[in-house]
Amino acid sequence: MKYIRKIALAFALFCFAFSLTGCSVTNGKRIIRISHAQSETHPEHIALLKFKDIIEEQLGDKYEVEIFPNELLGSAQKAIELCQTGAIDFVVAGTANLETFDNIYEIFSMPYLFTSEDAYHRLMQDTEFMETIYTSTDASGFEVLTWYNAGTRNFYSTKPIRTPEDLRGQKIRVQQSPSSVAMVNAFSAAASPMSFGEVYTAIQQGVINGAENNELALTNNKHGEVAKYFSYDMHQMVPDMLIGNLKFLNGLPENEREIFQMAALESTAVELEEWDAAVSEAKDYAENEQGVEFIEVDVEAFQEKVKDEQQDLLKKNPKIEPIFEKVQIINEEVKQEENE
Repeated sequence: MKYIRKIALAFALFCFAFSLTGCSVTNGKRIIRISHAQSETHPEHIALLKFKDIIEEQLGDKYEVEIFPNELLGSAQKAIELCQTGAIDFVVAGTANLETFDNIYEIFSMPYLFTSEDAYHRLMQDTEFMETIYTSTDASGFEVLTWYNAGTRNFYSTKPIRTPEDLRGQKIRVQQSPSSVAMVNAFSAAASPMSFGEVYTAIQQGVINGAENNELALTNNKHGEVAKYFSYDMHQMVPDMLIGNLKFLNGLPENEREIFQMAALESTAVELEEWDAAVSEAKDYAENEQGVEFIEVDVEAFQEKVKDEQQDLLKKNPKIEPIFEKVQIINEEVKQEENE
C-alpha cells in the first residue's frame, strides 16, 4: 500500500511539474495553487473553499484557485519549499514545519504553553502582535496570512496511556521539529519524526505505536482504525498557518492584496466555526464506529514530566521570550476572568 501511495504521489508531482513548464494561466486567468495535508471534509479544506470563493467572486476575471488536499503535492515540508520558489502560491503548514525557516515558531512546540484554549485563541486573535511572527519568514520567501485552529495535541496509541509512565518505550510519531522531539523524549518515549501522510501505515505495520495530534486525525485520516486509545494529556495547543509566496503577494496591486488578506481572514472565521462541530463529530464517530477509547488523564502529572522543557527552550532560543511573557500575561488574565 505504501508503494502504491508513493507511485501515486510521484505521478501527481510529475503532472504538477509538467503543468508548471507551461504558463500558469488558463483562459487568460492566473492559476492560484494551494496545498494542504488534510482531507476534503476537514475544516481547513472548507476554510480554503471560502478563500477560493471570495477570490473568484471578487477577482474572478484574473484568478482561478485550485486546492490540492491530502499532501497531493508532497509533504508539508516539500510544499513549503515549493511555495518558496513560487511553484505553489499558498500552503497550509504546521508551525513545527515553519521552525526550519525561523526558530520563532518553536514557541508553539513548547509543552503546556497555554493554560486554556481561551488563552490560546486570545493570542492568535491579536493580529497586531502576531504580525511580528507572521513576517519572520520574509527572508525565506513566504509570509503568513492567517491562522487556523488545529486544536489541542494529545497522544494516541495502540496501547493505553493513562499515566506518563505508560509512554515509556513507545515509539511516537512527532512533527519534524527538534522541540517536539525533545518533548516526547522527555516522557521516556522514542520520538519518530515523519510525514503526516505516513502515519497510518506506520502504525498499522508496527513501525510506531502511535502519534500525537487532535481528534480529527482519528477520523479524517483514519488513524482510529489502527490506534484505539486517545489520551487527553493536552500537551500542546497549536495553530496551522496559511502561508503565501512573498513575491506573488508583493506583486499584487494594493486593492488585490487587500482582497487576498480579507479572504484569508474570512477563511479563518469559517475554520473556527467548523472546528468545534468537527471535533464533536469526530469524537462520536471514533468512539462508536472505530472503537476508540478516550482516556481522561491527570494533566498535571504529564506537565510535571516536561516542566524543564520550557526553561530549556527559552535558554536555547531567546527570540521566543517576549512571546512567552505575552502568553503568561494572557494566561493570568483568562484565569482571573474565570474566577470572577
